Amino acid sequence: MPHEIPLISTLAAAFSLALVFGYVAVRLKMPALVGYLAAGIAIGPFTPGFVADGALAGELAEIGVMLLMFGVGLHFSIDDLLAVRRIALPGAVLQIAVATALGAALANWWGWDIGAALIFGLSLSVASTVVLLRALESRGALESMNGRIAVGWLVVEDLVMVIVLVLLPALAGLLGDDGKAADGQLLATLGITLLKVALFIGLMLVVGLRLLPRLLWLVARTGSHELFRLCVIAAAIGIAVGAASLFGVSFALGAFFAGMVLRESEFSHQAAQESLPLRDAFAVLFFVSVGMLLDPRVLVDQPMALLAVLGIIMIGKSIAAAALVLAFRYPLNTALVVSASLAQIGEFSFILVGLGASLGLLPDTGRSLVLAGAIISIALNPLLFALIDPLERWATRHSALARSLASPSDALSTLPMATEEKYLAGQVILVGYGGVGRRIAAALDEQRIPYVVVEQNRELVQQLRAAGKAVVLGNASEAAVLIQAHIARAALLMIAVPDTVDLRAALACATQLNPAIEVLARSNNEEEAALLERELPGRVFLDKAEVSRGMIAEALRRFGREDQRRTAMNT
Repeated sequence: MPHEIPLISTLAAAFSLALVFGYVAVRLKMPALVGYLAAGIAIGPFTPGFVADGALAGELAEIGVMLLMFGVGLHFSIDDLLAVRRIALPGAVLQIAVATALGAALANWWGWDIGAALIFGLSLSVASTVVLLRALESRGALESMNGRIAVGWLVVEDLVMVIVLVLLPALAGLLGDDGKAADGQLLATLGITLLKVALFIGLMLVVGLRLLPRLLWLVARTGSHELFRLCVIAAAIGIAVGAASLFGVSFALGAFFAGMVLRESEFSHQAAQESLPLRDAFAVLFFVSVGMLLDPRVLVDQPMALLAVLGIIMIGKSIAAAALVLAFRYPLNTALVVSASLAQIGEFSFILVGLGASLGLLPDTGRSLVLAGAIISIALNPLLFALIDPLERWATRHSALARSLASPSDALSTLPMATEEKYLAGQVILVGYGGVGRRIAAALDEQRIPYVVVEQNRELVQQLRAAGKAVVLGNASEAAVLIQAHIARAALLMIAVPDTVDLRAALACATQLNPAIEVLARSNNEEEAALLERELPGRVFLDKAEVSRGMIAEALRRFGREDQRRTAMNT
Protein backbone atom coordinates (compact mmCIF):
# COMPACT_ATOMS: atom_id res chain seq x y z
CA MET A 1 0.00 0.00 0.00
CA PRO A 2 1.56 3.37 -0.98
CA HIS A 3 2.49 5.73 1.82
CA GLU A 4 1.73 8.90 -0.15
CA ILE A 5 -2.04 9.09 -0.22
CA PRO A 6 -2.78 12.85 -0.10
CA LEU A 7 -6.31 12.52 -1.49
CA ILE A 8 -7.39 9.86 1.00
CA SER A 9 -5.71 11.58 3.95
CA THR A 10 -7.26 14.92 3.00
CA LEU A 11 -10.73 13.39 2.73
CA ALA A 12 -10.32 11.45 5.98
CA ALA A 13 -9.14 14.48 7.92
CA ALA A 14 -11.75 16.78 6.39
CA PHE A 15 -14.74 14.52 7.02
CA SER A 16 -13.61 13.38 10.48
CA LEU A 17 -12.89 16.84 11.85
CA ALA A 18 -15.98 18.26 10.13
CA LEU A 19 -18.06 15.68 12.00
CA VAL A 20 -16.45 16.51 15.36
CA PHE A 21 -16.55 20.29 14.99
CA GLY A 22 -19.99 20.19 13.34
CA TYR A 23 -21.38 18.20 16.27
CA VAL A 24 -19.91 20.70 18.74
CA ALA A 25 -21.39 23.61 16.77
CA VAL A 26 -24.86 22.07 16.73
CA ARG A 27 -24.68 21.35 20.46
CA LEU A 28 -23.83 25.02 20.97
CA LYS A 29 -26.98 25.97 18.96
CA MET A 30 -24.95 27.18 15.99
CA PRO A 31 -25.21 26.10 12.32
CA ALA A 32 -23.15 23.01 11.53
CA LEU A 33 -21.24 24.82 8.80
CA VAL A 34 -19.52 26.90 11.50
CA GLY A 35 -17.99 23.61 12.60
CA TYR A 36 -17.02 22.73 9.03
CA LEU A 37 -15.20 26.05 8.67
CA ALA A 38 -13.47 25.46 12.01
CA ALA A 39 -12.37 22.02 10.78
CA GLY A 40 -10.81 23.67 7.76
CA ILE A 41 -8.90 26.06 10.02
CA ALA A 42 -7.61 23.09 12.05
CA ILE A 43 -6.14 21.30 9.00
CA GLY A 44 -5.07 24.46 7.20
CA PRO A 45 -1.50 25.71 6.73
CA PHE A 46 -1.82 28.41 9.40
CA THR A 47 -2.32 26.05 12.36
CA PRO A 48 0.07 23.40 13.80
CA GLY A 49 -0.36 19.68 13.24
CA PHE A 50 -1.62 17.88 10.14
CA VAL A 51 -1.88 20.06 7.03
CA ALA A 52 -4.16 18.84 4.25
CA ASP A 53 -3.24 19.12 0.59
CA GLY A 54 -4.50 22.59 -0.38
CA ALA A 55 -4.52 21.92 -4.13
CA LEU A 56 -6.60 18.76 -3.77
CA ALA A 57 -8.92 20.48 -1.30
CA GLY A 58 -9.38 23.29 -3.82
CA GLU A 59 -10.40 20.87 -6.57
CA LEU A 60 -12.81 19.08 -4.25
CA ALA A 61 -14.21 22.49 -3.30
CA GLU A 62 -14.85 23.20 -6.99
CA ILE A 63 -17.06 20.11 -7.11
CA GLY A 64 -18.77 21.40 -3.98
CA VAL A 65 -19.41 24.73 -5.70
CA MET A 66 -20.92 22.98 -8.72
CA LEU A 67 -23.24 20.86 -6.59
CA LEU A 68 -24.20 23.79 -4.34
CA MET A 69 -25.15 25.90 -7.37
CA PHE A 70 -26.92 22.90 -8.93
CA GLY A 71 -29.03 22.67 -5.77
CA VAL A 72 -29.78 26.40 -5.92
CA GLY A 73 -30.96 25.95 -9.51
CA LEU A 74 -33.13 22.95 -8.61
CA HIS A 75 -34.94 25.01 -5.96
CA PHE A 76 -35.09 28.26 -7.93
CA SER A 77 -38.74 29.07 -8.47
CA ILE A 78 -39.64 31.92 -10.77
CA ASP A 79 -43.22 31.81 -9.45
CA ASP A 80 -42.07 32.28 -5.84
CA LEU A 81 -39.86 35.15 -6.90
CA LEU A 82 -42.62 36.82 -8.92
CA ALA A 83 -44.97 36.66 -5.93
CA VAL A 84 -42.70 39.02 -3.95
CA ARG A 85 -40.89 40.71 -6.85
CA ARG A 86 -42.03 44.24 -6.00
CA ILE A 87 -40.18 44.19 -2.71
CA ALA A 88 -37.53 41.49 -3.28
CA LEU A 89 -36.13 42.81 -6.57
CA PRO A 90 -35.60 46.51 -5.74
CA GLY A 91 -34.87 45.71 -2.10
CA ALA A 92 -32.11 43.21 -2.87
CA VAL A 93 -30.49 45.38 -5.54
CA LEU A 94 -30.49 48.49 -3.33
CA GLN A 95 -29.25 46.55 -0.30
CA ILE A 96 -26.39 45.06 -2.37
CA ALA A 97 -25.51 48.56 -3.56
CA VAL A 98 -25.48 49.95 0.00
CA ALA A 99 -23.43 47.08 1.47
CA THR A 100 -21.00 47.11 -1.47
CA ALA A 101 -20.51 50.87 -1.13
CA LEU A 102 -19.85 50.52 2.63
CA GLY A 103 -17.35 47.70 2.11
CA ALA A 104 -15.62 49.42 -0.80
CA ALA A 105 -15.35 52.67 1.16
CA LEU A 106 -13.77 50.81 4.08
CA ALA A 107 -11.28 49.06 1.77
CA ASN A 108 -10.49 52.32 0.02
CA TRP A 109 -9.77 53.90 3.43
CA TRP A 110 -7.29 51.09 4.03
CA GLY A 111 -5.55 52.03 0.77
CA TRP A 112 -6.69 49.12 -1.41
CA ASP A 113 -7.12 49.56 -5.17
CA ILE A 114 -10.51 49.73 -6.89
CA GLY A 115 -10.63 46.02 -7.84
CA ALA A 116 -9.93 44.79 -4.32
CA ALA A 117 -12.37 47.31 -2.84
CA LEU A 118 -15.17 46.28 -5.22
CA ILE A 119 -14.75 42.55 -4.63
CA PHE A 120 -14.45 43.11 -0.88
CA GLY A 121 -17.67 45.16 -0.82
CA LEU A 122 -19.58 42.65 -2.97
CA SER A 123 -18.47 39.75 -0.76
CA LEU A 124 -20.00 41.50 2.27
CA SER A 125 -23.30 42.19 0.51
CA VAL A 126 -24.68 38.70 -0.12
CA ALA A 127 -26.08 36.42 2.59
CA SER A 128 -25.90 32.64 2.79
CA THR A 129 -28.91 30.83 1.34
CA VAL A 130 -28.02 27.69 3.32
CA VAL A 131 -27.98 29.56 6.64
CA LEU A 132 -31.18 31.45 5.83
CA LEU A 133 -33.18 28.35 4.85
CA ARG A 134 -32.11 26.45 7.94
CA ALA A 135 -32.89 29.43 10.21
CA LEU A 136 -36.39 29.84 8.74
CA GLU A 137 -37.05 26.08 8.90
CA SER A 138 -36.08 25.98 12.57
CA ARG A 139 -38.60 28.76 13.27
CA GLY A 140 -41.32 27.13 11.15
CA ALA A 141 -41.43 30.31 9.06
CA LEU A 142 -40.18 29.08 5.68
CA GLU A 143 -43.62 29.20 4.04
CA SER A 144 -44.81 32.29 5.88
CA MET A 145 -45.05 35.66 4.14
CA ASN A 146 -41.92 36.86 5.92
CA GLY A 147 -40.12 33.69 4.87
CA ARG A 148 -41.15 34.05 1.23
CA ILE A 149 -39.94 37.65 1.14
CA ALA A 150 -36.59 36.71 2.72
CA VAL A 151 -36.10 33.77 0.35
CA GLY A 152 -37.11 35.86 -2.67
CA TRP A 153 -34.66 38.53 -1.57
CA LEU A 154 -31.88 35.90 -1.35
CA VAL A 155 -32.78 34.52 -4.79
CA VAL A 156 -32.29 37.98 -6.30
CA GLU A 157 -28.98 38.33 -4.45
CA ASP A 158 -27.87 34.93 -5.79
CA LEU A 159 -28.77 35.93 -9.35
CA VAL A 160 -26.82 39.18 -9.02
CA MET A 161 -23.80 37.23 -7.74
CA VAL A 162 -24.06 34.77 -10.65
CA ILE A 163 -23.85 37.75 -13.02
CA VAL A 164 -20.88 39.13 -11.06
CA LEU A 165 -19.06 35.79 -11.28
CA VAL A 166 -19.59 35.79 -15.06
CA LEU A 167 -18.38 39.36 -15.60
CA LEU A 168 -15.52 39.48 -13.09
CA PRO A 169 -12.94 37.57 -15.16
CA ALA A 170 -13.65 39.84 -18.14
CA LEU A 171 -13.20 42.93 -15.97
CA ALA A 172 -10.11 41.62 -14.15
CA GLY A 173 -7.69 43.50 -16.39
CA LEU A 174 -9.45 46.81 -15.85
CA LEU A 175 -9.91 46.36 -12.10
CA GLY A 176 -6.37 45.13 -11.54
CA ASP A 177 -4.79 47.99 -13.46
CA ASP A 178 -6.39 50.81 -11.50
CA GLY A 179 -8.80 51.50 -14.35
CA LYS A 180 -6.14 52.05 -17.05
CA ALA A 181 -7.36 49.49 -19.55
CA ALA A 182 -8.26 50.67 -23.01
CA ASP A 183 -11.97 51.31 -23.51
CA GLY A 184 -12.01 49.46 -26.82
CA GLN A 185 -10.33 46.41 -25.36
CA LEU A 186 -12.68 46.42 -22.37
CA LEU A 187 -15.78 46.69 -24.54
CA ALA A 188 -14.53 43.92 -26.82
CA THR A 189 -13.81 41.63 -23.86
CA LEU A 190 -17.18 42.34 -22.28
CA GLY A 191 -18.96 41.86 -25.59
CA ILE A 192 -17.32 38.50 -26.24
CA THR A 193 -18.01 37.35 -22.68
CA LEU A 194 -21.67 38.36 -22.79
CA LEU A 195 -22.06 36.76 -26.22
CA LYS A 196 -20.67 33.46 -24.92
CA VAL A 197 -22.94 33.61 -21.89
CA ALA A 198 -25.96 34.41 -24.09
CA LEU A 199 -25.14 31.47 -26.37
CA PHE A 200 -24.85 29.13 -23.39
CA ILE A 201 -28.11 30.34 -21.82
CA GLY A 202 -29.88 30.12 -25.17
CA LEU A 203 -28.60 26.59 -25.73
CA MET A 204 -29.75 25.54 -22.26
CA LEU A 205 -33.19 27.09 -22.65
CA VAL A 206 -33.80 25.81 -26.18
CA VAL A 207 -32.02 22.45 -26.25
CA GLY A 208 -31.38 21.63 -22.59
CA LEU A 209 -34.94 22.38 -21.55
CA ARG A 210 -36.16 19.67 -23.93
CA LEU A 211 -33.30 17.20 -23.79
CA LEU A 212 -32.44 16.97 -20.08
CA PRO A 213 -35.97 16.33 -18.70
CA ARG A 214 -36.43 13.74 -21.47
CA LEU A 215 -33.14 12.07 -20.52
CA LEU A 216 -34.16 12.03 -16.87
CA TRP A 217 -37.49 10.44 -17.83
CA LEU A 218 -35.79 7.71 -19.89
CA VAL A 219 -33.41 6.84 -17.04
CA ALA A 220 -36.26 6.91 -14.48
CA ARG A 221 -38.13 4.32 -16.59
CA THR A 222 -35.39 1.78 -15.90
CA GLY A 223 -36.40 1.78 -12.24
CA SER A 224 -32.75 1.93 -11.18
CA HIS A 225 -32.07 4.42 -8.39
CA GLU A 226 -28.32 4.11 -9.03
CA LEU A 227 -28.65 5.08 -12.71
CA PHE A 228 -31.05 7.91 -11.87
CA ARG A 229 -28.65 9.30 -9.25
CA LEU A 230 -25.75 8.96 -11.69
CA CYS A 231 -27.72 10.78 -14.40
CA VAL A 232 -28.43 13.71 -12.07
CA ILE A 233 -24.81 14.05 -10.93
CA ALA A 234 -23.47 13.61 -14.48
CA ALA A 235 -25.79 16.36 -15.70
CA ALA A 236 -24.72 18.75 -12.94
CA ILE A 237 -20.97 18.27 -13.26
CA GLY A 238 -20.90 17.55 -17.01
CA ILE A 239 -22.81 20.68 -17.95
CA ALA A 240 -20.73 22.80 -15.54
CA VAL A 241 -17.44 21.56 -17.02
CA GLY A 242 -18.76 21.73 -20.58
CA ALA A 243 -19.98 25.29 -20.06
CA ALA A 244 -16.57 26.33 -18.73
CA SER A 245 -14.67 24.59 -21.55
CA LEU A 246 -16.84 25.59 -24.52
CA PHE A 247 -18.28 28.95 -23.47
CA GLY A 248 -15.79 30.21 -20.90
CA VAL A 249 -18.45 30.67 -18.22
CA SER A 250 -17.93 29.68 -14.60
CA PHE A 251 -18.60 26.22 -13.20
CA ALA A 252 -21.10 27.87 -10.90
CA LEU A 253 -23.22 29.31 -13.74
CA GLY A 254 -23.19 26.03 -15.68
CA ALA A 255 -24.32 24.03 -12.67
CA PHE A 256 -26.97 26.63 -11.77
CA PHE A 257 -28.58 26.38 -15.23
CA ALA A 258 -28.38 22.59 -15.14
CA GLY A 259 -30.44 22.69 -11.96
CA MET A 260 -32.87 25.24 -13.42
CA VAL A 261 -33.48 23.09 -16.48
CA LEU A 262 -33.91 19.86 -14.51
CA ARG A 263 -36.40 21.65 -12.27
CA GLU A 264 -38.83 21.63 -15.21
CA SER A 265 -38.86 17.83 -15.18
CA GLU A 266 -41.61 15.95 -13.37
CA PHE A 267 -38.78 14.15 -11.56
CA SER A 268 -37.19 17.35 -10.23
CA HIS A 269 -38.16 16.58 -6.63
CA GLN A 270 -36.68 13.08 -6.92
CA ALA A 271 -33.56 14.55 -8.54
CA ALA A 272 -33.13 16.90 -5.60
CA GLN A 273 -33.59 14.05 -3.11
CA GLU A 274 -31.26 11.64 -4.91
CA SER A 275 -28.46 14.18 -5.27
CA LEU A 276 -28.82 15.55 -1.74
CA PRO A 277 -26.36 13.17 0.02
CA LEU A 278 -23.60 13.85 -2.49
CA ARG A 279 -24.35 17.57 -2.49
CA ASP A 280 -24.15 17.62 1.29
CA ALA A 281 -20.88 15.68 1.32
CA PHE A 282 -19.13 17.94 -1.17
CA ALA A 283 -20.65 21.02 0.44
CA VAL A 284 -18.88 19.95 3.63
CA LEU A 285 -15.61 19.72 1.67
CA PHE A 286 -16.27 23.15 0.20
CA PHE A 287 -16.70 24.76 3.62
CA VAL A 288 -13.68 22.87 4.99
CA SER A 289 -11.52 24.07 2.09
CA VAL A 290 -12.71 27.64 2.71
CA GLY A 291 -11.75 27.34 6.37
CA MET A 292 -8.25 26.23 5.29
CA LEU A 293 -7.76 29.64 3.68
CA LEU A 294 -8.37 31.56 6.92
CA ASP A 295 -5.35 32.77 8.82
CA PRO A 296 -6.53 32.96 12.47
CA ARG A 297 -3.89 35.60 13.16
CA VAL A 298 -6.22 38.15 11.60
CA LEU A 299 -8.30 37.95 14.80
CA VAL A 300 -5.29 39.19 16.80
CA ASP A 301 -3.50 41.32 14.25
CA GLN A 302 -6.50 43.29 12.94
CA PRO A 303 -9.30 43.20 15.53
CA MET A 304 -10.57 46.69 14.65
CA ALA A 305 -10.71 45.88 10.94
CA LEU A 306 -12.64 42.71 11.74
CA LEU A 307 -15.08 44.66 13.93
CA ALA A 308 -15.63 47.07 11.05
CA VAL A 309 -16.36 44.16 8.71
CA LEU A 310 -18.82 42.67 11.22
CA GLY A 311 -20.43 46.10 11.59
CA ILE A 312 -21.14 46.21 7.86
CA ILE A 313 -22.43 42.61 7.75
CA MET A 314 -24.58 42.60 10.88
CA ILE A 315 -25.51 46.27 11.37
CA GLY A 316 -25.10 48.29 8.19
CA LYS A 317 -26.63 45.67 5.91
CA SER A 318 -29.44 44.90 8.36
CA ILE A 319 -30.38 48.55 8.86
CA ALA A 320 -30.43 49.11 5.10
CA ALA A 321 -32.64 46.03 4.56
CA ALA A 322 -35.05 46.96 7.38
CA ALA A 323 -35.35 50.53 6.11
CA LEU A 324 -36.12 49.31 2.59
CA VAL A 325 -38.78 46.86 3.81
CA LEU A 326 -40.43 49.58 5.91
CA ALA A 327 -40.26 51.95 2.94
CA PHE A 328 -42.41 49.46 1.05
CA ARG A 329 -44.91 49.75 3.94
CA TYR A 330 -44.51 46.24 5.32
CA PRO A 331 -44.88 45.65 9.08
CA LEU A 332 -42.05 46.01 11.59
CA ASN A 333 -41.95 42.23 12.14
CA THR A 334 -41.30 41.63 8.43
CA ALA A 335 -38.51 44.21 8.48
CA LEU A 336 -36.88 42.54 11.50
CA VAL A 337 -37.11 39.04 10.00
CA VAL A 338 -35.61 40.14 6.68
CA SER A 339 -32.83 42.13 8.36
CA ALA A 340 -31.92 39.19 10.63
CA SER A 341 -31.95 36.86 7.62
CA LEU A 342 -29.39 39.02 5.81
CA ALA A 343 -27.09 39.66 8.79
CA GLN A 344 -24.55 37.03 7.70
CA ILE A 345 -22.52 36.06 4.65
CA GLY A 346 -21.76 32.65 3.25
CA GLU A 347 -21.15 30.48 0.21
CA PHE A 348 -21.28 33.14 -2.53
CA SER A 349 -18.91 35.33 -0.49
CA PHE A 350 -16.48 32.41 -0.32
CA ILE A 351 -16.75 31.78 -4.07
CA LEU A 352 -16.28 35.48 -4.78
CA VAL A 353 -13.18 35.96 -2.60
CA GLY A 354 -11.71 32.75 -4.02
CA LEU A 355 -12.18 34.03 -7.56
CA GLY A 356 -10.86 37.46 -6.61
CA ALA A 357 -7.73 35.91 -5.10
CA SER A 358 -7.15 33.65 -8.13
CA LEU A 359 -7.38 36.69 -10.43
CA GLY A 360 -4.87 38.54 -8.28
CA LEU A 361 -7.37 41.23 -7.33
CA LEU A 362 -7.95 40.57 -3.62
CA PRO A 363 -5.13 40.51 -1.05
CA ASP A 364 -4.82 37.64 1.45
CA THR A 365 -5.81 40.02 4.25
CA GLY A 366 -9.12 40.76 2.55
CA ARG A 367 -9.87 37.09 2.10
CA SER A 368 -9.09 36.37 5.77
CA LEU A 369 -11.28 39.26 6.95
CA VAL A 370 -14.21 38.06 4.82
CA LEU A 371 -13.84 34.47 6.03
CA ALA A 372 -13.55 35.51 9.68
CA GLY A 373 -16.54 37.82 9.29
CA ALA A 374 -18.54 34.97 7.74
CA ILE A 375 -17.76 32.51 10.53
CA ILE A 376 -18.60 34.97 13.30
CA SER A 377 -21.76 36.34 11.64
CA ILE A 378 -23.07 32.82 10.93
CA ALA A 379 -22.39 31.80 14.52
CA LEU A 380 -24.27 34.85 15.86
CA ASN A 381 -27.17 34.69 13.40
CA PRO A 382 -29.43 32.44 15.54
CA LEU A 383 -29.08 34.99 18.34
CA LEU A 384 -30.41 37.73 16.07
CA PHE A 385 -33.45 35.63 15.17
CA ALA A 386 -34.07 34.98 18.87
CA LEU A 387 -34.06 38.74 19.50
CA ILE A 388 -36.77 39.53 16.93
CA ASP A 389 -39.81 39.02 19.15
CA PRO A 390 -38.37 40.68 22.30
CA LEU A 391 -37.12 43.62 20.24
CA GLU A 392 -40.50 44.07 18.56
CA ARG A 393 -42.33 43.93 21.91
CA TRP A 394 -39.90 46.40 23.48
CA ALA A 395 -40.15 48.77 20.53
CA THR A 396 -43.95 48.74 20.42
CA ARG A 397 -44.10 49.46 24.17
CA HIS A 398 -41.65 52.35 24.14
CA SER A 399 -42.07 53.96 20.74
CA ALA A 400 -45.15 55.42 19.05
CA LEU A 401 -43.33 55.16 15.72
CA ALA A 402 -42.65 51.46 16.28
CA ARG A 403 -46.31 50.90 17.17
CA SER A 404 -47.36 52.47 13.89
CA LEU A 405 -44.81 50.36 12.00
CA ALA A 406 -45.88 47.15 13.78
CA SER A 407 -49.42 47.63 12.46
CA PRO A 408 -49.29 50.11 9.59
CA SER A 409 -52.55 51.99 9.24
CA ASP A 410 -53.42 52.35 5.58
CA ALA A 411 -56.38 51.75 3.37
CA LEU A 412 -55.44 48.11 2.78
CA SER A 413 -55.48 47.16 6.46
CA THR A 414 -59.23 47.87 6.83
CA LEU A 415 -62.29 46.99 4.82
CA PRO A 416 -63.69 49.91 2.78
CA MET A 417 -66.61 51.84 4.28
CA ALA A 418 -68.80 50.73 1.36
CA THR A 419 -68.31 47.00 2.05
CA GLU A 420 -71.59 45.10 1.74
CA GLU A 421 -73.26 43.74 4.87
CA LYS A 422 -72.89 40.14 3.68
CA TYR A 423 -69.11 40.42 4.25
CA LEU A 424 -69.58 41.72 7.81
CA ALA A 425 -71.74 39.00 9.36
CA GLY A 426 -72.07 35.25 8.77
CA GLN A 427 -69.12 35.35 6.38
CA VAL A 428 -66.09 33.09 5.96
CA ILE A 429 -62.71 34.53 6.90
CA LEU A 430 -60.11 32.99 4.60
CA VAL A 431 -56.52 33.36 5.85
CA GLY A 432 -54.01 33.08 3.02
CA TYR A 433 -54.47 33.37 -0.73
CA GLY A 434 -51.79 30.95 -1.96
CA GLY A 435 -52.42 27.78 -3.95
CA VAL A 436 -54.84 26.32 -1.39
CA GLY A 437 -56.48 29.65 -0.64
CA ARG A 438 -57.20 30.32 -4.33
CA ARG A 439 -58.93 26.97 -4.77
CA ILE A 440 -61.07 27.57 -1.70
CA ALA A 441 -61.94 31.10 -2.84
CA ALA A 442 -62.95 29.82 -6.29
CA ALA A 443 -65.29 27.25 -4.73
CA LEU A 444 -66.82 29.85 -2.38
CA ASP A 445 -67.34 32.22 -5.32
CA GLU A 446 -69.05 29.47 -7.29
CA GLN A 447 -71.45 28.81 -4.41
CA ARG A 448 -71.93 32.57 -3.77
CA ILE A 449 -70.72 32.23 -0.17
CA PRO A 450 -69.33 35.58 1.05
CA TYR A 451 -65.79 35.62 2.42
CA VAL A 452 -63.13 38.06 3.54
CA VAL A 453 -59.49 37.30 2.70
CA VAL A 454 -56.70 38.05 5.18
CA GLU A 455 -53.35 38.20 3.36
CA GLN A 456 -49.86 39.57 4.16
CA ASN A 457 -48.64 40.11 0.59
CA ARG A 458 -49.28 43.78 -0.13
CA GLU A 459 -49.09 43.38 -3.91
CA LEU A 460 -51.56 40.50 -3.83
CA VAL A 461 -53.94 42.48 -1.60
CA GLN A 462 -53.84 45.37 -4.07
CA GLN A 463 -54.68 42.99 -6.93
CA LEU A 464 -57.59 41.47 -5.02
CA ARG A 465 -58.94 44.90 -4.09
CA ALA A 466 -58.75 45.92 -7.75
CA ALA A 467 -60.75 42.78 -8.60
CA GLY A 468 -63.46 43.80 -6.13
CA LYS A 469 -62.64 41.27 -3.40
CA ALA A 470 -63.16 41.92 0.31
CA VAL A 471 -59.61 41.65 1.63
CA VAL A 472 -57.62 42.89 4.61
CA LEU A 473 -53.85 43.33 4.68
CA GLY A 474 -52.17 41.89 7.77
CA ASN A 475 -51.23 38.87 9.85
CA ALA A 476 -54.19 36.84 11.15
CA SER A 477 -52.29 36.17 14.38
CA GLU A 478 -52.91 39.82 15.33
CA ALA A 479 -56.24 40.60 16.97
CA ALA A 480 -56.49 43.98 15.22
CA VAL A 481 -56.40 42.30 11.81
CA LEU A 482 -59.12 39.77 12.69
CA ILE A 483 -61.24 42.58 14.12
CA GLN A 484 -60.97 44.42 10.80
CA ALA A 485 -62.18 41.23 9.07
CA HIS A 486 -65.18 41.25 11.48
CA ILE A 487 -64.31 38.01 13.24
CA ALA A 488 -66.90 38.62 15.99
CA ARG A 489 -69.81 37.94 13.63
CA ALA A 490 -68.11 35.49 11.23
CA ALA A 491 -69.46 31.97 10.73
CA LEU A 492 -66.22 30.20 9.82
CA LEU A 493 -62.45 30.74 9.94
CA MET A 494 -60.48 28.90 7.26
CA ILE A 495 -56.68 29.02 7.73
CA ALA A 496 -55.06 28.04 4.41
CA VAL A 497 -51.45 28.85 5.36
CA PRO A 498 -49.09 26.14 6.68
CA ASP A 499 -47.27 28.34 9.20
CA THR A 500 -47.77 26.56 12.52
CA VAL A 501 -46.66 29.50 14.65
CA ASP A 502 -49.10 31.92 13.02
CA LEU A 503 -51.83 29.27 13.01
CA ARG A 504 -51.70 28.83 16.78
CA ALA A 505 -51.62 32.58 17.39
CA ALA A 506 -54.51 33.13 14.96
CA LEU A 507 -56.52 30.40 16.69
CA ALA A 508 -55.97 31.98 20.10
CA CYS A 509 -57.05 35.41 18.84
CA ALA A 510 -60.05 34.09 16.95
CA THR A 511 -61.48 32.03 19.80
CA GLN A 512 -61.01 34.92 22.20
CA LEU A 513 -62.87 37.33 19.90
CA ASN A 514 -65.52 34.81 18.86
CA PRO A 515 -65.75 31.71 21.12
CA ALA A 516 -68.37 30.15 18.85
CA ILE A 517 -66.30 30.34 15.67
CA GLU A 518 -65.66 27.12 13.75
CA VAL A 519 -62.13 26.66 12.41
CA LEU A 520 -60.78 24.70 9.46
CA ALA A 521 -56.99 24.64 9.06
CA ARG A 522 -54.18 22.98 7.13
CA SER A 523 -51.04 21.34 8.46
CA ASN A 524 -47.75 19.91 7.17
CA ASN A 525 -47.52 16.59 9.00
CA GLU A 526 -49.66 14.04 10.82
CA GLU A 527 -48.27 14.64 14.32
CA GLU A 528 -48.86 18.36 14.06
CA ALA A 529 -52.35 17.77 12.65
CA ALA A 530 -53.27 15.44 15.52
CA LEU A 531 -52.05 17.97 18.09
CA LEU A 532 -53.96 20.80 16.46
CA GLU A 533 -57.14 18.74 16.17
CA ARG A 534 -57.16 18.39 19.96
CA GLU A 535 -56.86 22.17 20.33
CA LEU A 536 -59.00 23.39 17.43
CA PRO A 537 -62.77 23.89 17.56
CA GLY A 538 -62.86 22.38 14.08
CA ARG A 539 -60.85 20.18 11.70
CA VAL A 540 -57.27 19.99 10.39
CA PHE A 541 -56.35 18.78 6.89
CA LEU A 542 -53.11 17.43 5.42
CA ASP A 543 -51.54 17.66 1.92
CA LYS A 544 -52.53 20.43 -0.51
CA ALA A 545 -55.07 18.56 -2.63
CA GLU A 546 -56.77 17.06 0.43
CA VAL A 547 -56.60 20.40 2.21
CA SER A 548 -58.51 22.28 -0.46
CA ARG A 549 -61.04 19.51 -1.10
CA GLY A 550 -61.71 18.86 2.57
CA MET A 551 -61.88 22.49 3.63
CA ILE A 552 -64.21 23.34 0.74
CA ALA A 553 -66.50 20.41 1.58
CA GLU A 554 -66.65 21.37 5.25
CA ALA A 555 -67.41 24.97 4.37
CA LEU A 556 -70.26 23.88 2.09
CA ARG A 557 -71.62 21.65 4.87
CA ARG A 558 -71.56 24.61 7.24
CA PHE A 559 -73.67 26.61 4.77
CA GLY A 560 -76.09 23.78 4.08
CA ARG A 561 -74.93 22.91 0.56
CA GLU A 562 -74.94 19.09 0.95
CA ASP A 563 -75.17 18.27 -2.78
CA GLN A 564 -72.23 20.48 -3.62
CA ARG A 565 -70.38 19.08 -0.58
CA ARG A 566 -70.57 15.54 -1.94
CA THR A 567 -69.39 16.77 -5.33
CA ALA A 568 -66.42 18.58 -3.76
CA MET A 569 -65.36 15.48 -1.82
CA ASN A 570 -65.39 13.37 -4.99
CA THR A 571 -63.39 15.79 -7.20
